[in-house]
Amino acid sequence: MLDKLEFIENKYEELSIKISDPSVMANQNEWRKLCKEHAELEVIVNKYKEYKKALEDLDADKEMLQEENDRELKEMLQEEIKELEEAKTQYEEELKILLLPKDPNDDKNVFIEIRGGAGGDEAALFAANLFRMYTRYAERHGWKSEFISANETDIGGFKEVVFMLRGDAAYSKMKFESGVHRVQRVPDTESSGRIHTSTATVAVLPEVDDVDIHIDPNDIKVDVFRASGNGGQCVNTTDSAVRMTHLPTGIVVSCQDEKSQLKNKEKALKVLKARLFEKAEAERNAGIAADRKSQVGSGDRSERIRTYNYPQGRITDHRIGLTLYKLDSYLDGDMDEVIDALITVEQAEKMKSMGNNE
Repeated sequence: MLDKLEFIENKYEELSIKISDPSVMANQNEWRKLCKEHAELEVIVNKYKEYKKALEDLDADKEMLQEENDRELKEMLQEEIKELEEAKTQYEEELKILLLPKDPNDDKNVFIEIRGGAGGDEAALFAANLFRMYTRYAERHGWKSEFISANETDIGGFKEVVFMLRGDAAYSKMKFESGVHRVQRVPDTESSGRIHTSTATVAVLPEVDDVDIHIDPNDIKVDVFRASGNGGQCVNTTDSAVRMTHLPTGIVVSCQDEKSQLKNKEKALKVLKARLFEKAEAERNAGIAADRKSQVGSGDRSERIRTYNYPQGRITDHRIGLTLYKLDSYLDGDMDEVIDALITVEQAEKMKSMGNNE
């Protein structure tokens, strides 16, 4: 680990010199790329400097303790040594996590697709609950949400809704939401008060750079149509909504949010690229041995990941066996406790995997 940290510190110093070089700054694309790498390494380097300072202080205190005869001073030094030993262990754990292989998509914005599953109108209403939950979570984190398209029901639910979240490391937090979400509650339409079980499927797709995936324009069929506004508001008077079909795969994407047909085409193309990227990733992951796949955040749409039980006010994440009794605040976007726990488990799995491979 120390060799790796020394290498990173040297790399960081080299980058510090490069990004200050006017000749490098002249190429804005290259300069931005180097600045991004520099910023990523800075977190590790700063933590490593704190770690080295703790080691120096620890060595100095141990040396002083050997030479000191005053009982009171010796007790003070022993207490300080104990604190520094604890800090050293803490720094080592933090550095191990910082050195874990990073998902290349973690820093990206995300597209989220929610579809009502088993349960008819009740499933569509639950899909609307999830849509609100994610947009409220985005607000709490200062992220921006952008509506893409929706297929609404007469009673305010969504058969399908697609939207985008733009924010700092959005994918790193939202990737754990892919899968089947189950709700247990008494529907408003149920006169006998029986608890029903319904489901909704969530897919989380990272925004894809142009360099990540290429689409042949000849492989795309574009249809335009007149769209109703978001949330049943005004109806557009022009054919501005766009339906895009990728002919080789049959993937269909719609976008109706913008009044401009061109802007809707741009958004639809971004979603299409994200879907094709996800398809390619799923095919690639299918070839990875099961023991190397993370049990959290695997992104399997068919996996039941969480239950929302209204009568008990309970949320249970089945992947990590975590149950919380705070359903109302959770549905209002207070999701950090579960997401942080999922991140911690994923990090532990990665550390275990690295240990097995060494």
